Amino acid sequence: MITRPQAEQAHETQARSARVRPRALALGLALMACNIYWITVIEVRWYTLDITSLPIFITPIFTLFVVALLNWLLRLYRGATLFTGAELTVVYIIMVTGAVFAGHDMLQNLFGTIAYLQRHGTPETGWRERFFAYVPHALFVWDEDAVRAYYNGGVSPYRWDWLLLWAKPLALWAGLILTLVLMCLCLNYLVLKQWTQGEKLAFPLIQLPLAMAEPSGAFWLSRAMWAGFAVALSISGLNGLHVLFPSMPHVEWIKQYNIGQFLTTRPWSAAAPFNMSAYPFAVGLAYLMPADLAFSAWFFMLARKGFQVLGAVMGWDAAAGRGFPFLNEQAAGAWLMLGLMLLWGARATFREAWRAAWTPDHPERTLYRLSWLGLGGGVVVLALYNALLLRMDFWVAALFFGIYFLLALTITRVRAELGAPHEIYFVNPQRIMFDVFTLRGLGVGNLTVLQSLYWFNRGYRCHPMPNQLEALRMGQQYALSPLWLGGLILIVSALAFVLVCWANLHVTYRYGAEGACQGFKFWLGQESFSRLNSWLTEEPLRHPDRWYYLAGGALVVLSLKGLRSVLPAFPLHPTGYALGVSFAVDYFWFPFLLGWLLKVCLLRFGGWHVHRRGLQFALGLILGDFTMGSIWSLITLAFEVPTYRIYI
Repeated sequence: MITRPQAEQAHETQARSARVRPRALALGLALMACNIYWITVIEVRWYTLDITSLPIFITPIFTLFVVALLNWLLRLYRGATLFTGAELTVVYIIMVTGAVFAGHDMLQNLFGTIAYLQRHGTPETGWRERFFAYVPHALFVWDEDAVRAYYNGGVSPYRWDWLLLWAKPLALWAGLILTLVLMCLCLNYLVLKQWTQGEKLAFPLIQLPLAMAEPSGAFWLSRAMWAGFAVALSISGLNGLHVLFPSMPHVEWIKQYNIGQFLTTRPWSAAAPFNMSAYPFAVGLAYLMPADLAFSAWFFMLARKGFQVLGAVMGWDAAAGRGFPFLNEQAAGAWLMLGLMLLWGARATFREAWRAAWTPDHPERTLYRLSWLGLGGGVVVLALYNALLLRMDFWVAALFFGIYFLLALTITRVRAELGAPHEIYFVNPQRIMFDVFTLRGLGVGNLTVLQSLYWFNRGYRCHPMPNQLEALRMGQQYALSPLWLGGLILIVSALAFVLVCWANLHVTYRYGAEGACQGFKFWLGQESFSRLNSWLTEEPLRHPDRWYYLAGGALVVLSLKGLRSVLPAFPLHPTGYALGVSFAVDYFWFPFLLGWLLKVCLLRFGGWHVHRRGLQFALGLILGDFTMGSIWSLITLAFEVPTYRIYI
């Protein structure tokens, strides 16, 4: 049996000279393929577990839990392990990289739109006359027989003629998406040293996987962790049994409960719908976040509801104010201002990275030079895509991709510093540009192409950039080369794209995208093209108040930032406002309140020692809830029956 001092010494040795053996890479790739199929079947066919809707993906955590626990038990009883901490970390990174592409807000969305125009663009809709001429046709599937079988199901997709029909648009999309992935990785390289060593950002969301992979096994010996694990496992286990056997008792208020149903009279009804929950994993996530952000997130969510009630009292939500409280615009202004402040603060970081790239004797010259060359090459590829396929006006394309990368960098920073969820559904380049320029300024052609690109800008829950940066930060724990790790991420990304395409075609042709597939992203096509049709026919001009609310959202963030610079103890965080008005915390405000209250109480009355035990309890809540959710989804896979969903 290995002792703790020996384990710690072994860990120090690994940190100095980490080596990842081929068997770890093989295991990671195998588990990634299994996870991609698992995610696709559960989220597309059954929709019984939102595996990729949370800042931490559920099944990669569960899979790492099983592998790491078995690895530690093997060391405990045999004195040797199959995998080192560095290798377990790489296995996890590979699985997460695959999950990014398989998830809700990435390729699942593509498969919700790629055949939608052929299926629903009937003569009755008027779409063909209105905007089909501007659609980048090469990026979509148009064969009527292949599309009909895709939506109806009950057939095999393994026909060469159908596969060739799908191969061309998917290959074109792969070139575009993998170019964006490469550029995101290059941006991460530019800020990696400053954010991890200079500013020492907390990276809250990597604490759980690093704790499980840590060689000493201290995580598995924590009673507080197992207590949290047992609490979450019991709640989700009991509620899951209730789903299968309704006579069983269950714990209410854990999932979404609409308290807005009691707000039936004006002005209180203006706050509806108003949901609350008490997800154990969300309480744990809130504990990982800084206390001021957790407080600000739920505070601004409630303040938002109060603003809606005030609007009803004042009559601001009347017909003349259609769109009040203009959350889309408030959120867009807030996130754009966060991004601009981030760019301004990082100007010295980018300037230093540029100098380092062209300084002959700089130790990180290769990393920075490749990063700048990668960004430059990516810009060239995007320009070629726009010139040959998309055909947007130059200024529209530049602004679209500029906003995309600004939001990507901002989301990555928010997640690295604060660990917050980032489903900013109301914020995307398309909406921002339409609100600012309207149809008159953009034109039908530009707006059609923008909506054709909507699928990877919808919610950002599976954005590759924050996951890449967390992978690089985890690699630093074991002195893994960032260039080697980045190369691995790119190779795995390309492989994952192919596997996810196969999994989606296999599942949808078998079950039918509009047949038995309960989680098929049919609303992506509606949001992309029905919204486009609405903009072209009903809203050629936008309400003028939208400008004011967009500017107002930016001003609130700027003001909060200024107050915190003058008053360091000021409790309201500008990111909390941005999250509170952009749908990111609608599901989480109450468990965030509970997690914040738990953290504040433990710190105030127990001190840092008790707080550390509370941290282990919080990690246990996340792990226990994810474990039980994964087990229920495995039962769905095995027996093809719907089971309990731990989220939503």
